[in-house]
Amino acid sequence: MVSAVRHGASIRAVARQFHVDHTTVMRWVRRTEGGRLDRADLADGSSCPHTTQRTSPKSEALILEVRRALANDSDLGEYGAEAIHRELRKRRARGCPSPRTIGRVLERCGALDGRRRIRRPPPPRGWYLPEVAAHRAELDSFDVIEDLRLQDGPLLDVLTTRSLHGGLAGAWATEASLSAPVAVSRLVRHWRTHGLPAYVQFDNDTRFQGPHQHRHVLSRVMRLCLSLGVIPVFVPPYETGFQGMIENFNGRWQQKVWDRFHHRDLAELRRRSRDFVRALHRRCAGRPETAPPRRPFPRPWTLDLQRPPQGTLIYIRRLTEKGRAFLLGESFFVSRRWQGRLVRCEVDLDHHGLRFFALRRRAPKDQPLLKKTPFQIRHRPFRE
Repeated sequence: MVSAVRHGASIRAVARQFHVDHTTVMRWVRRTEGGRLDRADLADGSSCPHTTQRTSPKSEALILEVRRALANDSDLGEYGAEAIHRELRKRRARGCPSPRTIGRVLERCGALDGRRRIRRPPPPRGWYLPEVAAHRAELDSFDVIEDLRLQDGPLLDVLTTRSLHGGLAGAWATEASLSAPVAVSRLVRHWRTHGLPAYVQFDNDTRFQGPHQHRHVLSRVMRLCLSLGVIPVFVPPYETGFQGMIENFNGRWQQKVWDRFHHRDLAELRRRSRDFVRALHRRCAGRPETAPPRRPFPRPWTLDLQRPPQGTLIYIRRLTEKGRAFLLGESFFVSRRWQGRLVRCEVDLDHHGLRFFALRRRAPKDQPLLKKTPFQIRHRPFRE
């Protein structure tokens, strides 16, 4: 670069030629100014500062002494950087350092009680389902916002949905409590419009999962999903993270639709909800194109609730202290060495078996098989 400048090229032309900033060329020209190139020192200089403003050893020793005194004799029991700073000012110490400097001195001397939190990268979205995490399958999540009341009107329930990769959304308000037949009709209408995902996720609500006190009960919603070839996924109760996407959408809908306007009646609420969902779809217009493909809704199709269910059910559960998992009204022993940890249970209705896979957020791709056991659901006529 210096040789090119000395042969008459401009600094900016040399910078473009060597793909560097013009200030870099100027720096090297100045370093070699007035000397021969074969005798110039072209080695990189040290990045260490020429001068430092480190706290003196005497001040550091005083800070540590004050900390020990406060830890033993302070009535408040406070001996952090702020407390040390207050004590130094009370003693009128010369050159009293700031609380931030005191904190650095304590860290450098190893005088901190707390441990620095290790922040690990989060697992990929849908990490507990390998096909979803690999972006080869779509997941729709459904939830219910309960007990909203219009002014001088009835209580409302709102069925909401959000797709993981494509960003498709929906929110449908109904009077009184949302029933399973209404949920089924909304799911069918939504999937007729947008196509079928590979997986659909629900929480522990009995409208989706059926009553918990009876064994081998498959709800109306579960039978709908199985008849369409969609795998229902039930996440564990009282667990954070699994329903984070749909809970975030619920909060956003309540903030932007429910709390933002005064709704005179249910029809006006539904209109504003439709406008919000359409605007959200326009905002996320590019996401469905990069999302995994959705299957077209079959035609013709009717829901036969008396037909024996076929397909796969998935339950995400946390094992008890005895290594057991509770699902379908039964308790299954899985593994004592995995007690208190997450597992994915796949209920194979076609081959009558259960498979339990170990789950860890720290290693989302490592999901070894813990146990495989035969299991058959007792088919009973569905009660309308």
